[in-house]
Amino acid sequence: MKAASALIAGQRAEPELAREAVQAALAAAGLGRADNVILFLSRDFSRHPQPAVLAAARAAGCLAVCGATASGLFTEVGWQLDQPAAAALVYATPPGKPVTESPLLSFSGHGRLPFEWQDGAARAGLLDADAATWAHGRSNEDGCAEFRLPGLHGRLLRSSGLRLLGDPQPVEQCITYDLRRVGGHSALDSLRRALPAELREYPPLHQICALRRPDAPGIALLSANADGSLTLAETLHEGETITWAIRQPLAAEQEMRQVLASAAKGHKPPGFALMFSCIGRGPLFYGDDDRDLVAFRDTFPDTPLLGAYGTGQIAPLAGHNRLFHNTALTLLFESSHV
Repeated sequence: MKAASALIAGQRAEPELAREAVQAALAAAGLGRADNVILFLSRDFSRHPQPAVLAAARAAGCLAVCGATASGLFTEVGWQLDQPAAAALVYATPPGKPVTESPLLSFSGHGRLPFEWQDGAARAGLLDADAATWAHGRSNEDGCAEFRLPGLHGRLLRSSGLRLLGDPQPVEQCITYDLRRVGGHSALDSLRRALPAELREYPPLHQICALRRPDAPGIALLSANADGSLTLAETLHEGETITWAIRQPLAAEQEMRQVLASAAKGHKPPGFALMFSCIGRGPLFYGDDDRDLVAFRDTFPDTPLLGAYGTGQIAPLAGHNRLFHNTALTLLFESSHV
């Protein structure tokens, strides 16, 4: 399979960035034209993405250009958060029929997961509030884009980046969004008992969540209240169990490396990969670099990668599509032709 990616940054959000990204990717892949292009643009392009999308299509020699704007972009080479940028992945479609069991790639500029996406075909993708989206070379007015990559099989990996804090605890009292008692204690005392000693006096609520089950999306903690209750982003019901969890860079990196190593074991390297991460993860979370990206390079050193940072990640769970946060989704693609 011939595939390659490229990331180009500049001082202004001009269509030439998209054109140059596609041209650089074509050169790296040894292709004169592409059958398909996945194009991500920085948020600087959100108001008027169509000229850049058209420039990418002309450079690729095809209309199959799909993607979205995002809060940040990256490839296997590096990342870009604070400049106008374009990142593109090009590939030549291998022989074979579309693989319908692969997740439907989906991008949304809505504030929440579109209702019609919650059921039906399994989806994997990115949500970034107020993003522009496009498919088949044209911008979508409804802020949603979906497409499959023909001739390819995709494996989906998910890394939540969460460290569990203790065992599941029963919810004993919850009034609307205020969680009052958990496991025989006030909600705040329950959380403090689960936290490491150095975090108990001033719990970092922005790094903590409640989990209904280990593989479920985390429920954010919005505030700690004077009466010992915690205000959550979702309602809970008495009788449910929850587990406290915290986001910590070392634990997140270790989990990412384990997920990638497990995927690589017994498989040939993928033809290329896509990664959808959180703007609250990546370099802003790890402090010096995107350690998830480093882990990917260490595991798959010769695999082209295209990625974007957004405010939510879309992935299937238990027969439904769910919106995750602070999660890294990785799709490993290989030809479906045997």
